[in-house]
Amino acid sequence: DSNDDIEDVSLFDADDNISRRSKKSKIRHPVASFFHLFFRVSAIVVYLLCELLTSSFIACMVTIILLLSCDFWAVKNVTGRLMVGLRWWNQVDDDGKSHWVFEARKVSAQGSKTSSEAESRIFWLGLITCPMIWVIFAFSALFSFKVKWLAVVVMGVVLQGANLYGYIRCKVGSRKNLTSMATSYLGKQFLRQ
Repeated sequence: DSNDDIEDVSLFDADDNISRRSKKSKIRHPVASFFHLFFRVSAIVVYLLCELLTSSFIACMVTIILLLSCDFWAVKNVTGRLMVGLRWWNQVDDDGKSHWVFEARKVSAQGSKTSSEAESRIFWLGLITCPMIWVIFAFSALFSFKVKWLAVVVMGVVLQGANLYGYIRCKVGSRKNLTSMATSYLGKQFLRQ
């Protein structure tokens, strides 16, 4: 066959077009980015609107807790790995001791990042703002004496706060103490001023 001898060669600046397209497509994992925010935002929206939609507290509570559980699983097991290259888990050794493992993806040999800056922003924005919203809901439920909603809100704070804590530990490093890291950061900011 004469086709076996033919080699594909890029015409003119086709390679430049490919590199420009890859820079424009900032979100490499659109489905993961969508679900990273979908479950979080849905739980908050259901919490805000559930008294308007139905009078059944149990249906609202179950829906919110299911959305929060799906969010916890999706962020911990899927979106953290895909969007920012971080993961954390608990491991029990043969002696029965529990060990927490916090990992960050190693940089490739070429030094290129495998996660995009847009995905990283989406990930951290969703990871930080949603637990803060649940904390606001907790104070609101506490001060308005809605004790039955306090349990739901505490679940939101705990599940989303656990993911936030785990990923901060991954980002900072598992060996470093978070309080010493915060103290040194504040010290550097004070010296700059």
